[in-house]
Amino acid sequence: MGSAISLRSDFDGDGLRLLARHTKDAGQARRLLALASIYDGGSRSDAARLGSVTLQIVRDWVMRFNVHGPAGLINGKAPGPQSRLSDPQRAALAQAIERGPRPYLDGVVRWRLCDLAQWLWEEFRISVSEQTLSREVRAMGYRKLAARPKHHAQDPQAIEEFKKTSPPQWRKLPTESPRANE
Repeated sequence: MGSAISLRSDFDGDGLRLLARHTKDAGQARRLLALASIYDGGSRSDAARLGSVTLQIVRDWVMRFNVHGPAGLINGKAPGPQSRLSDPQRAALAQAIERGPRPYLDGVVRWRLCDLAQWLWEEFRISVSEQTLSREVRAMGYRKLAARPKHHAQDPQAIEEFKKTSPPQWRKLPTESPRANE
């Protein structure tokens, strides 16, 4: 059976309890309290029971604490999957969006997500779903814009006449109400 990994010597149980009291992260506070019990001479099993975890997880906490200090006990956000597009491919996509489709080559008169996905496949042999492509395009700063439809027989003069206008000046209300004198 291997020996337990020792904790850093620049902290003690009271210091970790103080940090746990002032932290806003509940998970970090629980981990700090478990490690404080080890500093005070408790066993790793006691620390695992205190933290409601297994001995392996306490070992992981000790490793993270030794490397990063108390900040290492905060849960970070998972990185998630890597982007399917590389930076040069993203630049080429931005250039294609800026340039617009060429009807004689691309077969469309405006870009839709399905058309851009097809363009990416033809250019780079990368299969990208429309949802993923939408997320990428929005991250690049582009938004879907559509022209507001306009009826072909719309009369601009009738629109202007229909608009409601405010009176030129608002009337000022009297400072005293007529009922106040009664």
